[in-house]
Amino acid sequence: MTSPPTPASAPTRASGLRGLRDRWNDLPRWQQWLWLLPVVALIYALPVLNPPLITTEPGTNFPIALFDAARFALLAIGLNVVVGQAGLLDLGYVGFFAVGAYVAALFTSPDSVVWHIPYLWTLPLAMIVTMLAGLLLGGPTLRLRGDYLAIVTLGFGEIIRLLATIVGPLKGQVGFQGVGRPPGTDSAGQPLFSNSNGTSWYWLVVTITIVILVLVGNLERSRVGRAWIAIREDEDAAQIMGVPTVQFKLWAFVIGAAIGGLSGALFAGQVGFVNNQKFDVPTSVLFLAAVVLGGSGNKVGAVVGAFIVSYIPNRFVELAGYKYLIFGVALIVLMAFRPQGLLGARQRLLTYGREAYRRLVGRPDQVAADDPMTAGTANSGPVR
Repeated sequence: MTSPPTPASAPTRASGLRGLRDRWNDLPRWQQWLWLLPVVALIYALPVLNPPLITTEPGTNFPIALFDAARFALLAIGLNVVVGQAGLLDLGYVGFFAVGAYVAALFTSPDSVVWHIPYLWTLPLAMIVTMLAGLLLGGPTLRLRGDYLAIVTLGFGEIIRLLATIVGPLKGQVGFQGVGRPPGTDSAGQPLFSNSNGTSWYWLVVTITIVILVLVGNLERSRVGRAWIAIREDEDAAQIMGVPTVQFKLWAFVIGAAIGGLSGALFAGQVGFVNNQKFDVPTSVLFLAAVVLGGSGNKVGAVVGAFIVSYIPNRFVELAGYKYLIFGVALIVLMAFRPQGLLGARQRLLTYGREAYRRLVGRPDQVAADDPMTAGTANSGPVR
């Protein structure tokens, strides 16, 4: 008597993109860096190449547009730590951006009565001041969750803008002119970091962004990153398992604030002018839209989303007035068809899970599947 036939396992069809992503995640880190070197070289060469297909000219100077995208990407990385990694809904992130910009203006502008220092010194100073601001805001408020925390952070962003309006030394709408910039001149004796020379500013911000990406990536793979993910997925369960949730949320808030302040100081140096009109709620919403669009929890996705949000209004100048409408509709469509964003974090976390399973058990397996209906049948044996 023959035994009953073994039922076939549910077919797993991986798309080309998913297969490429899996192969990428299986590469050793040094090989990943080798593959990334040409990409980084191309990113640095963009303002010099000025490719016809993606140039923003004649409407917008292309190197300046690239600088805007780069500092937007730096902001998105910081906000992604707060929103994507720790799961804290921050609607007032523009407040930290404003603090960093005002630090650079107060310590370098001739309109300020504060003791002046070299511009490059204001970059770490802006990070320190915004970290203190994040500590002061987060300390008493991070026990709140969800909508309540979002309202508090929204209020913080508005408080910073109002303080810039009503506090005399911050000069309100008049603002600060002649904000400092890094030293250096070219062969013709012209400043390397002038307001009209976006190439040097772009290279500076890209270099800083790469350093921040490496640091944030190391944090994600550390105990701190695992705690953030646990808090994001289920804060109550994380607390029961012994994770000091308030402490790690405060870490996320402070680190995100420091990156936002750094981006604000870079923005102030390039523009050369700071007043209270550049730090409103719609700007903060655009920052959040960049993270959600690219993929909350994925730092590379946040960079992609920030590039899209910054680049499209500069590329299509005639549509710049409708940018909030365009991104609003795009987010609605994205939430309907791809709620994890363009580059979601879920698949990357599954890759870590599969690697842990392979090391523990000694054979490859899926700890989870994209299709929950097939996850339990992938390794099922014969039915007896």
